[in-house]
Amino acid sequence: MYAHNILETSLIAGVLVVTASGLAMGTSAWPLKLMRCLQYEHFGFVSMFFSLLILPWIITLWSCPQVWAAYASVPAWTLIKGNLFSLSWGIAQVLALLCFVRIGVSLTYGILCSIGAAVGVTVPMLFKASGAFAQAPDLLSKAGLCVMLGAVVMIVGVCFASLAGFGREKSQNSPAATTPIAAKGNFAVGLIMVIVSGVLSAGWGFAFSYSQGPIIAAVKARGASDFFANVSVWPIILLGAALVNILYPACLMTRNRSWNVLARHPREIALALLYGLLFFIPSVLLGQGMLMLGALGASVGWGLVQGTLILGGQALGFVSGEWRRVAGRPRTQIFAAIAILVAAMVIFAFAKTLAQPG
Repeated sequence: MYAHNILETSLIAGVLVVTASGLAMGTSAWPLKLMRCLQYEHFGFVSMFFSLLILPWIITLWSCPQVWAAYASVPAWTLIKGNLFSLSWGIAQVLALLCFVRIGVSLTYGILCSIGAAVGVTVPMLFKASGAFAQAPDLLSKAGLCVMLGAVVMIVGVCFASLAGFGREKSQNSPAATTPIAAKGNFAVGLIMVIVSGVLSAGWGFAFSYSQGPIIAAVKARGASDFFANVSVWPIILLGAALVNILYPACLMTRNRSWNVLARHPREIALALLYGLLFFIPSVLLGQGMLMLGALGASVGWGLVQGTLILGGQALGFVSGEWRRVAGRPRTQIFAAIAILVAAMVIFAFAKTLAQPG
């Protein structure tokens, strides 16, 4: 009975931490809504430089003794693998921006989230990740099938959210609804790009899941606490993500000769730094929550965070007035989407109870 209570408490705590991660990530864009002068290349460069390089390294170097020796003891392939996954996520972000222009925000959002969720929950059960995740149940086990059911339900929810987004854009006569797609690029190319982006977007969760075991063990062996050992995974595996998400906006600023803009808007630079902070915190919570969920944490954690990320984004949309004066079918569809996504999250949490303790 005591062991059962511990497992139940761990499940609840893990679900809460991952849910907090998704909600924080989904609402983290609010500082961007306050910007009036900075373009993508400006706030993208500042926020990603801060969240992918400066912040994780400062925390890790401060909190983890002998961290360089710890990293040096980790197999090189583990570090390469983690960075390749984070690099894939970085490429996905750039592709998504291009797809917003080619095929529209709502369609990009729907396809990307659906594919990303399906890939992210399935792969760790087919190809076992590191550490505790190596004991994940197989895809055709009861727990695995339950996770897949949750993924299917989530995809349905994302489809409803996308349809609601189309309806909202049309009712508000937004540029995304009124600008002909043909004028913005080839639709077929955009569709291929968003599919690729959806697959690559799961790299964020994979970067942690497939590299955390050896890194955490090495850092803890040199005196780091459990929490900061988990944090120490991020700086060394985010170099791949930084390569794309920092260099790409830097190239845009160089091409547009707009580096000087950064010095003219200190208030908006502060907002970009805040966005970077709000981006990094959910990443730490995601890793922590995955580990708390045990062997199935890589799959269940990713599914939960995807669902709550979408819910958080919709909540931000309501608060910021995106749904003001929108009625009828789009509003019904978005409420249906929210209910379906909550159901998917319940299924993911239940799947964890079907797995063996781990």
